Amino acid sequence: MNYSVFQILKRILIQARPYWPHLAGIFLLSLIASPIALLKPLALKILIDSGFGSLPLPGFITFFFKPASGYSFSTIVLISVALVIIVAIIENIHIVLSWILNTFIGEKLVFNLRSILFNHIQRLSLAYHDSKGTSDAFYRLQWDTTAIHVFLIGNISPLVSSILVLAGMMVVMFIINWHFALIAACLIPPLFILSGISTKQIKRDWKKVKEDESMAMSIVQEALSSLRVVKAFGREDSEQEKYISSADKAVAGQVKVAWKSAKYYFIVGVLFAIGTAFFIYLGADYVKNGSMTLGELTLVLAYLTQIIGPMEKISKNLNDLQSSVTSLSRVFFLLDKEKEVKENPLAVHLVKAKGSFVFDNVSFSYGTDKPTLDNISFKVNHGDRIGIMGSTGAGKSTLISLLIRFYDPTSGNILLDGQNIRNIKLSDYRNQFGIVLQEPVLFSNSIGENIRYGFSSASDDNVIEAAKAANAHDFIIKSKDGYNTLVGERGMQLSGGERQRISLARAFIKDAPILILDEPTSSVDVKTESLIMEAMERLMIGRTSFLITHRLDTLSTCNTIIHLEKGKIVDILNNATPELLELKKKKYFDTL
Repeated sequence: MNYSVFQILKRILIQARPYWPHLAGIFLLSLIASPIALLKPLALKILIDSGFGSLPLPGFITFFFKPASGYSFSTIVLISVALVIIVAIIENIHIVLSWILNTFIGEKLVFNLRSILFNHIQRLSLAYHDSKGTSDAFYRLQWDTTAIHVFLIGNISPLVSSILVLAGMMVVMFIINWHFALIAACLIPPLFILSGISTKQIKRDWKKVKEDESMAMSIVQEALSSLRVVKAFGREDSEQEKYISSADKAVAGQVKVAWKSAKYYFIVGVLFAIGTAFFIYLGADYVKNGSMTLGELTLVLAYLTQIIGPMEKISKNLNDLQSSVTSLSRVFFLLDKEKEVKENPLAVHLVKAKGSFVFDNVSFSYGTDKPTLDNISFKVNHGDRIGIMGSTGAGKSTLISLLIRFYDPTSGNILLDGQNIRNIKLSDYRNQFGIVLQEPVLFSNSIGENIRYGFSSASDDNVIEAAKAANAHDFIIKSKDGYNTLVGERGMQLSGGERQRISLARAFIKDAPILILDEPTSSVDVKTESLIMEAMERLMIGRTSFLITHRLDTLSTCNTIIHLEKGKIVDILNNATPELLELKKKKYFDTL
């Protein structure tokens, strides 16, 4: 997870290829900052040496401005004042252009990085999300991605600009007086040595801060997503204490980083003060001995400020860079995380499957030595209704996850219509399934849009037809806004039975050849169950269906039963042995 500044810069520049012209504009504006900074002290030098003194005006002034009456004191004052105003106008135009361009490019870079990361996060394996949780991914997506703006626009660009300004100031200083330039140059090595020590420590601390902030966010997200349980058990204060404890660690980490940075800035400030003291001491002696004019000393001291400014910016940017590097390292670590289910580059397209399956010695493990499924083999014909039964932890849900290809088998193969599912385009393959889960998942949208989620281009008539088939139309039209009624977060404005029927309607409108029903009637009343069962019966007609259930009446509609225990198949019973099939069903349910 440790990425160097140069590795991150390289990846960002590749990603930012469409905005290279804009970045070039930012770089050119950074270059312009150097001559603008060099012009700022000139007005004061001209006023002192040519206004109060008797030295001639600089050549570029006499070239552009030649008064008929000569250069009087008033004229020189006006020239100095005009030069101050002109430089200020140029400087502020430069600031405005830089601000607009930096904001535009920065926001575009953040938006693009978020889009790429969100797309990748959705395609990471369920195993990764199960182990890490969604809050960490959300923190990286929402907060760590903003570091690309800070890194490229807030750190790298000013760093380059400061280095260029520093180089320009050093050249000018050498031209004016090499002794002063040598003193200024002696400040640079200690600065970079101190910066190297400081940034190494701060980078380590920033990593811990980001982890603590992510943990605090996970507590908030978990509590809010389970708010009914929190309230039911009166655990609001407990959750608050957990959040404060976790967030306090992040705050302490921030203070620790600030303290180390402050110590570094204090040492740098003292170092610059010593350098400035040498300048003043030598400059006063040179002016007294006539080796330098007062205007030249003023210009040198002004340039010293211009040198110290970029040095301070360089040191600050090198320290601040560590926060951005840490955040972007977390982002790129996630982007470099390989998808567990990989797309075969030679995978073929599939429009619509028939729905026959073969499980050929399929085994699967969640990364442990003990397999969750062990040498599973069975065949399913088109149109079969397969009931999967077994005690808790038998491997039923894992079997379905392999079927949908949320995971790939550790060993063995799964064939669809005689073809290995690994050789089918993943999006095409998953498009063959209609899924109704035990806990239906609805989105914070209207009822109509939730039904249309199964087929985004479906017409309103298609939506109504699917709702009628799922026995959902009657309660929908009685709702406040009919099909435009908002269901709330996770559909919580609706009852469990209503959510389940909308989930069934979604499966109807998708019209997929393969159907998976995972405990669809486990948490509804008897009346609602009969409506769901009736809709399920219509839905399963002509489709290959897999049912996981603990209800005998649901299982009785199946023509094949697969009994799993401890990851292994105990029995496979079908219509060829109807008496044995019924006996097995009854024995199984008698044990529940």
